[in-house]
Amino acid sequence: MMVVAAVAFALVVMVPQADATRFIVGANMGWTSNVNYTIWAQGKHFYNGDWLFFVYDRNQMNVLEVNKTDYESCNSDHPLHNWTTGAGRDVVPLNVTRHSYFISGKGFCYGGMKLAVRVENPPPPPISSPLNEKSGSPSSLYRGQIVLPAVLAIGALWYAFARVW
Repeated sequence: MMVVAAVAFALVVMVPQADATRFIVGANMGWTSNVNYTIWAQGKHFYNGDWLFFVYDRNQMNVLEVNKTDYESCNSDHPLHNWTTGAGRDVVPLNVTRHSYFISGKGFCYGGMKLAVRVENPPPPPISSPLNEKSGSPSSLYRGQIVLPAVLAIGALWYAFARVW
């Protein structure tokens, strides 16, 4: 049983992580009127797998996903999706590569509560440079991929063995 746990631990350590980002819409201002969400979104990259986190006054506002025409005209009559859960803390997964448009109905869209994001596929992982004599030996390249996880697995086994005795 302990060997299985150590092997599972080693595999988890060796698997590269794909980090999704959770964006708090409007940062410390949240989802509220009189905030320019175009400026807030400027310079941010929204990738497939990321999340938008809307924090707002649940008694007054909501989060509606609309098409581009309804976004531009602040029309909340026919939303594509109502993300409002009633808690004022709504999470929207960005799992489709496309432009997404969000507004708050009840007239708040006219006060600036509208957000457009372009969801992209994540960039490919960086390509490693070819080895040359100045960049280091192959063993130094494998240290982070093999040696460190192996040391951690051996340490976990040693710890488990020491607890049994």
